[in-house]
Amino acid sequence: MKSIITNSVLAFTAFLMLSCNGKSGLIIAQKDYNPYLEIKDNKSKDFAQNEIYFWQKKYDAAPNQISYLSLLASNYSKLFENTGDVKYLYKTEELLLKSNEAYKYSNVGTIRSLARNYISQHRFREALALANKALSIGEGMKETQKLLFDVNMELGNYKEAEQNLTFINDKTDFDYLIRISKWNDHLGDLKTAISFMEKAKDIAIANENKSLKIWTYSNLGDLNGHAGNIETSYHYYLKTLAVEPNNSYALKGIAWIAFSYEKDTKEAIRIIDTISKRHHTPDFYLFKAQIADYQKNTALKNENLKHYFAMLNTINYGAMYNKYNTLIYAEDKKTASKALAIAMIEIQHRPTPDSYDLLAWAYYNMGDTKKALAIAQHYVAGKSFEPKINYHLATIYKANHLKAKIAPIKEELLKSIFELGPNFENKIVIL
Repeated sequence: MKSIITNSVLAFTAFLMLSCNGKSGLIIAQKDYNPYLEIKDNKSKDFAQNEIYFWQKKYDAAPNQISYLSLLASNYSKLFENTGDVKYLYKTEELLLKSNEAYKYSNVGTIRSLARNYISQHRFREALALANKALSIGEGMKETQKLLFDVNMELGNYKEAEQNLTFINDKTDFDYLIRISKWNDHLGDLKTAISFMEKAKDIAIANENKSLKIWTYSNLGDLNGHAGNIETSYHYYLKTLAVEPNNSYALKGIAWIAFSYEKDTKEAIRIIDTISKRHHTPDFYLFKAQIADYQKNTALKNENLKHYFAMLNTINYGAMYNKYNTLIYAEDKKTASKALAIAMIEIQHRPTPDSYDLLAWAYYNMGDTKKALAIAQHYVAGKSFEPKINYHLATIYKANHLKAKIAPIKEELLKSIFELGPNFENKIVIL
């Protein structure tokens, strides 16, 4: 009798916690962000295109001026950020390869630029090779250490990343502050991560640097959302848009608040449909599939997933969507073996707890709960604070009847409903 009463109390407590994490008053208001949805022009995009036209003419007239290639590459990279069109990312790579070949891979600046392009393409091992090449040349060591930190974090080389961070230690340096913020986020210390990002923001404001303001405001939107500071998150997304009215990332953040916090699916879809017209990427279909799943509209969910895969089949995104594909395939036992194959590739690309989580999750969905547990315990448990990873971990524990290990994870997951999304509410309660 006691266990029944205890379970009832726990279930009721969980319900209360979910209610607190759920809708407790409207935060977003159309009047705040509608002006950014209604914008017809795109000044940042137009500026980049004009710069490309200018420097291309200069390069055509003087093809011996190698520096023009880097200027062209920089503006194609800005077009990619602005539109999400991956052809601009590949054009950037083409120009940087040409530039590096002309310099015979002796210019650390262009080597680092190519490495950053490879990071965007999720070609992390190639990026690391280039970063080490720049390091061996010996010029601009601090900038190269920053690059090495970024690559090592992507690859799960956390000891090396910490050493890179020690090398660039300077609390007055914007680049150091955003990286120490990322490091603390990795450690699960969101309060400290936000604190360092706030300091970076102050530097961006003091220097009146538009791109750095956009970077810090949008990241503070994310970090505060993860910390449960939803209203603060919303205001930082608005601050991002005030600086860059076409910033689709901030608008997507607002759409997530509409969906995950306010449960306003209609408004979330309205925002997504508007921004996807000017920043068309596959992940918007995934967002809409999540919403359809929440609405229990299986047909609409499958339709959005169909559009997602059609886009991937039409456009070559390389390994950029491997994680999402693994999670989608793992949902269905008929395609779980596909999830396993992609997870194996991801581990080769980046042997992080995140990648091993995909592998464990694939095995779990194939019915091999023992193998899933062995992988999760060795490579995932205690190595990540990502809510979705820890939800997978708790689910695998449950399948292996390790109830004692679930309780502390469940407590943290209940605090992360906003980040996970409302589709996880019931799943967490029944863990």
